[in-house]
Amino acid sequence: MFAEPFADGHTWVHRLDPRPRVAAAFVLSCLIAVTASPGRAAAGLACALVLLLASRPPLKPLARRLAAVNAFVLFLWLLAPFSMPGPPIFTVAGFGYSATGAARMILITLKANAIGILCLACVATMPVAAFGQALAALRAPKRFVFLLLFTYRAIFLLADEWQRLGRALKLRGFAPGTNRLTYRTYGNLVGLTLLRSLDRAGRIRQAMLLRGFDGRFHTLSRFRFTAHDALFLAACLLLTLLVLRLP
Repeated sequence: MFAEPFADGHTWVHRLDPRPRVAAAFVLSCLIAVTASPGRAAAGLACALVLLLASRPPLKPLARRLAAVNAFVLFLWLLAPFSMPGPPIFTVAGFGYSATGAARMILITLKANAIGILCLACVATMPVAAFGQALAALRAPKRFVFLLLFTYRAIFLLADEWQRLGRALKLRGFAPGTNRLTYRTYGNLVGLTLLRSLDRAGRIRQAMLLRGFDGRFHTLSRFRFTAHDALFLAACLLLTLLVLRLP
């Protein structure tokens, strides 16, 4: 239902331990986010692109995700420079499109794409369960990890109930339209979806308690930190130092 297209690869990026990948993505993303230098942002984007190309992502899902990021950036390009002071590049209806705003938007574009591509290369290349396990291993707050994993599970519950009730409506000859009956039916559908999902979530909780759930997730898989992971962390540290030396 909700595919993980970037996690199905067999490249050296996928074989890395999830813990250094998450740590590297977090540190580099923070570094890129706080920089005010276009050169550093461009260098971060170049490093992220190298990692992304190494993971060999499927092109269609990659294009959709990058389009979602850049659609918001394009919206900022159209509006933000008009509201910023500075010498205008051109004027529209008396409002100047400032050069200062355009320079700021170049920086924002580089940052947004660098962080997005970095997350696709380092985080999206692992299953959500492995991501949650890596966060727990890196001493992230337990409640945050639980909220992430249970939210991911709840999405499937909601979608499953919605599809089941939608099929029941179609079997009963429901034809949606712009009328009061359709609005009332969809309102009832949303309410029933939430109620049934809540009921299933309660049964899942009872099943977990019956199986001895004590507030911790016990997994059969174990992370192994190898020489390749150490080399990856060393390369990330070296790249971070090089980026910091850029003007």
